[in-house]
Amino acid sequence: MRRWITEAFVLVIAAVVAFPLFWMVLSAFKPEDEIISADPVPWTTRPTLDSFTRALTVANFGRYFMNSVIVALIVVVLSILISFLAATALTRFRFRSRTTLLIMLLVVQMVPVEALTVPLFFLMRSVGDSVPAFGLNHLGSLVLVHLAFSLPFAIWMLRGFVAAVPVELEEAATLDGASRFRFLWQVLFPLVAPGLVATSVLSFIHAWNDFLFAKTFIISAVENQTLPLALQVFVKPDQNDWGAIMAGSTLMTIPVLIFFMFVQRRLVSGLAGAVKG
Repeated sequence: MRRWITEAFVLVIAAVVAFPLFWMVLSAFKPEDEIISADPVPWTTRPTLDSFTRALTVANFGRYFMNSVIVALIVVVLSILISFLAATALTRFRFRSRTTLLIMLLVVQMVPVEALTVPLFFLMRSVGDSVPAFGLNHLGSLVLVHLAFSLPFAIWMLRGFVAAVPVELEEAATLDGASRFRFLWQVLFPLVAPGLVATSVLSFIHAWNDFLFAKTFIISAVENQTLPLALQVFVKPDQNDWGAIMAGSTLMTIPVLIFFMFVQRRLVSGLAGAVKG
């Protein structure tokens, strides 16, 4: 009986969490009159693809999609490499201010994103004067900002995975003639792969769904806007095109689901390992 109650409770929570996603997809297939109806129902008798047609015919939709892909993939790759090397250094080496650095990684995650948006805006504007590729209206500014917010959590999370690898394994590899670089990439990297997958998923979702930073740093360069900004086209003063907004949001969700399907097994073990570490 206790197990049945637990499973029923979990199913209720899962249903509550999944309901907004279900309603988004359903609204994307509903005709306009059913979406704005005063008596909404969780089904539709006249499914249509008109909302998807309006979403896909937005000017430069393909360019917006590629911009989001470029930013998200670069952030994922760089966060994996940098966080892996940083977590290894913080775990395997003893140096001055090591504890202070670890505490600062936690403190950074406590600062609200909104509180840093304005200072980051002026910082990116100053950086753009020296390195235009990382200034305002460039995708490089989004990459830098997302890395700044992804790395502290990724480093702290991977630190537990690296610490779980016995030091004796590294000593054995050294006795067998393996250099530190070879041990790092051929032994340690595969062992912490579940943690890398977990951090990559979180970094990808954060970069892919971002609207605040994209709206703040991409001011006038329309060709460098990302998908979340493209949805603003359907936000109108008189009446929003909710069908197109839901269709565009559904299209934005598909890459995240595909990415999650490829890494779901390692993601579960990675999150479990992070809790254990």
